[in-house]
Amino acid sequence: MTYKFDKVRILVVEDNVPMLEICKSLLLTFGVGEVLSAKNGEDGYQVFRKENPDMVIADWMMHPTDGISLTRRIRNDPSSPNPYAPIILMTGFSEKKRVVQARDAGVTEFLVKPFTAKDLYKRIAQIIERPRQFVRSEDFFGPDRRRKADTEFNGPLKRESDAGLAAKQKQRMQSASLHLDKLRDKAGLSKGDKINVTDIDFS
Repeated sequence: MTYKFDKVRILVVEDNVPMLEICKSLLLTFGVGEVLSAKNGEDGYQVFRKENPDMVIADWMMHPTDGISLTRRIRNDPSSPNPYAPIILMTGFSEKKRVVQARDAGVTEFLVKPFTAKDLYKRIAQIIERPRQFVRSEDFFGPDRRRKADTEFNGPLKRESDAGLAAKQKQRMQSASLHLDKLRDKAGLSKGDKINVTDIDFS
């Protein structure tokens, strides 16, 4: 299923500037209406408080505040505008203990680097197609760690836009796609190849 993301606002929190730019460009090619950004978890939380985005994509390893700490703050801080916001955590770690740690912090989806555009799109689609109930216990608040299928979704990710907005959105998507093509050319990558920031020379 193809979704309309033109009404969606996503915050990307990543301290590596080239990877941040890649993620922003990918999201724009998906048709995301607005991509916000921050370079560490502390700044990310301030942007989250101010802008209240629909979704957060954050890197795990950041200083001074990492993605796990950011997730816990979004879920538990009284100043958080939306503790239920979906959070995708990006990381180079794929060990089971890392996945469990992320899950126990309240992360919604886990994305291992390097990844393809399809990998990122699938994580976003997973959030839409299989939303999970939130649970609270003495030491946990976050998405139910047991997945449950839910075919009904009536949130902002399926809203239609008018013709004028659709045309502007298409133009933004095309521009972002051209930018991605340039990045791929620099790295000698083809469409569908996994994206790793070390592949690209931004000098």
